[in-house]
Amino acid sequence: MKTLLCTVLALVAFAMNSVLCRLALGKATIDAASFSTVRLLSGALMLLLILLISKRTRTSTPGMKWVPPVLLFLYAVSFAFAYMGLTAGTGALILFGAVQVTMIISALCSGERPSALEWAGLCVALSGLVYLVLPGLASPSVPRSLLMILAGISWGFYSILGRGSVNPLAETTRNFVGALPLAVAVSIVLSSQMHLSREGVLLAVASGAVTSGLGYVVWYAALKGLTATRAATVQLAVPVLAAVGGVVLLSESLNVRLLLAGIMILGGIGLALAGRARTVQVLTGANSGVRTQD
Repeated sequence: MKTLLCTVLALVAFAMNSVLCRLALGKATIDAASFSTVRLLSGALMLLLILLISKRTRTSTPGMKWVPPVLLFLYAVSFAFAYMGLTAGTGALILFGAVQVTMIISALCSGERPSALEWAGLCVALSGLVYLVLPGLASPSVPRSLLMILAGISWGFYSILGRGSVNPLAETTRNFVGALPLAVAVSIVLSSQMHLSREGVLLAVASGAVTSGLGYVVWYAALKGLTATRAATVQLAVPVLAAVGGVVLLSESLNVRLLLAGIMILGGIGLALAGRARTVQVLTGANSGVRTQD
């Protein structure tokens, strides 16, 4: 029950990140650079507070300690600028499609041997992503879509590097703190475009402190009771939740292109994950059948 509750709360938090960002930037209550900076700052402060309360500060992931903060920065900034021209549902669909495809391709490059079902799923998911962003009637902005794909790729690699984390909470806090100066630099460079409002700042704080900071903590708690395959599978619900949130809270509309692309992307990823789970099951069964000889 605890795992189920934490999983549901985490998925809602991830979806609300898209809704809050779109709500802030769609109404031009804050500029994208400032939104990213306030989001990372409030997230870092929330995580530092939780870290101090939990008194867990040890991190020991070896090497490349500068890479995760850079990836987190690229994700956060690309995410914000992309949502200046994307609906909540479309943005979340592109984001999580790119995340999962990145992780699947990374697994292929690392030497994993995919099954026919995994290959089919990957091809279907990529086709859906291409179909969604192709120029044409009712297609989303190509530049904004490319930015969201960059955000997804960055988050995908960030997640891959985080697999070996000894203390996810402490390392995520360090990454937020490390990404913050980069976001501040972008805000300074684009200071001529800066505009802030109370509503925009509050939305950015909510995104950083609540749906990002607290959301990650809840997600880490959920991961203790989820297998890797189940964790990847349940995240496929995020674009659906974001689309529903966009319709209910932002009065956004669903179109046929988004629905078809969503079915292709999420269905393809689901096929790939099912194929991977089947492969793991077969290998596990084969290994369990091995008997040593005296």
